[in-house]
Amino acid sequence: VFNAKTAELLSHHQVEIQQKFPKEGWVEQDPKEILKSVHECVEKTCEKLQQLNIDITNIKAIGVSNQRETTVVWDKTTGEPLYNAIVWLDLRTQSTVERLLKRIPGKNKAFFKFRTGLPLSTYFSAVKLRWLLDNVEEIKQAVDDGRAMFGTIDSWLIWSLTGGKNGGVHCTDVTNASRTMLFNIHSLEWDPELCQFFDIPMEILPKVRSSSEIYGLMVCFLKSGALTGVPISGCLGDQSAALVGQMCFQDGQAKNTYGTGCFLLCNTGQKSVFSEHGLLTTIAYKLGRDKPVCYALEGSVAIAGAVVRWLRDNLGIVKTSQEVEKLAAEVGTSYGCYFVPAFSGLYAPYWEPSARGIICGLTQFTNKNHIAFAALEAVCFQTREILDAINKDCGIPLNQLQVDGGMTNNKVLMQLQSDILCIPVVKPSMPETTALGAAMAAGAAEGVGIWSLNPGDLTAVTCERFEPQINPEESEFRYARWKKAVVKSMGWETSEAPSSGKSE
Repeated sequence: VFNAKTAELLSHHQVEIQQKFPKEGWVEQDPKEILKSVHECVEKTCEKLQQLNIDITNIKAIGVSNQRETTVVWDKTTGEPLYNAIVWLDLRTQSTVERLLKRIPGKNKAFFKFRTGLPLSTYFSAVKLRWLLDNVEEIKQAVDDGRAMFGTIDSWLIWSLTGGKNGGVHCTDVTNASRTMLFNIHSLEWDPELCQFFDIPMEILPKVRSSSEIYGLMVCFLKSGALTGVPISGCLGDQSAALVGQMCFQDGQAKNTYGTGCFLLCNTGQKSVFSEHGLLTTIAYKLGRDKPVCYALEGSVAIAGAVVRWLRDNLGIVKTSQEVEKLAAEVGTSYGCYFVPAFSGLYAPYWEPSARGIICGLTQFTNKNHIAFAALEAVCFQTREILDAINKDCGIPLNQLQVDGGMTNNKVLMQLQSDILCIPVVKPSMPETTALGAAMAAGAAEGVGIWSLNPGDLTAVTCERFEPQINPEESEFRYARWKKAVVKSMGWETSEAPSSGKSE
């Protein structure tokens, strides 16, 4: 909860959502657990406000921000999900992508780029939805019976929070729609030809709205009932929300969010710029029904914070994520060890699904501290690759990088990032910029009007700056070695491999 005048964070609560890995490369979440976590966060945040003697009837609007691309299909008559949500970095759709590619002239991954801004990849919702329609009997049946609804997480939450099976609103916003591969980013409508290509029935798709308007009213679950009737009036995919929260409203302003993955967005204003260097063209925001749509160039890295989680949960070399910073700080170098965390293939700028994670340059001297350092460095190198691509596509090199997200609390990582980019890294003192962006969109909506988005009215944010501390030659040398490691990680997987793990 934010103060609409000062953008100050008043109260918050967070719950970690469980990831399920039913098979190698599969990543799922339970849509009901996601909804339950929202109820719990709302409940707890309101309790904290009451402890601060803030009247919760002062809450005037609610904004939603979500992981994009993650795909849910549910039954509109029962309100129940028909399968787990397939998470954005899930790889099960690789064979679906290969099958679809065969139907494209010259197997060109970029065939739909000028319509969607996206390459054909396992990443986007259309292929996940295609997999569900092909493989889950309940979903096929529900589509035939006219009971099925598709949505990304924002749609599932807004529908559920505005009444669900009793009149819930089935909608999404332009930023989320632009990540499905079914949406024309110029006409701002679902594209019938794309729906036909993926063989997806248009009647299951949500209605597309702007990122800032009243979608519906909250039907409350709070014991106190205090939020009943409060408008849900902001909706932005998480990366767009962070761009808004970082106030990157001008052409050429960019931010990088360090979450599970890493996402660098550069605002390109009202024109869509198409990348020659492996970046995506995406909708940045449309802050009102009658407001213009703004576009962004985006570089997506699949594994950032997830590499720290992997060191913790899979290797067990740390008990908490915070310890990685401590281990890395103790050595201050990777000692020539390089880590390419291509657990889900490589995303931008390569779009190479065959890549897999590697750690190379090991010697007898290498220990867990060096591996921890190499893991943090990997996040920085991946960001550098994207920044290089953005600089080439936009022609104006960035003179600083604005950062946010959970991992920015790691000071070793932030200093490393500045060293490897050779430019300052600027971090707002309040890292929850994604939530702030959703709140700004909600508060600025027509009919709510409690938050001004005029640059003159926006509160200046206090920031922490990290300046480069190593010489550019050393930075270039390390970056060149990293590139060599990336080449070694490619072409690892072939789809023909026997799946049982035994030689036939």
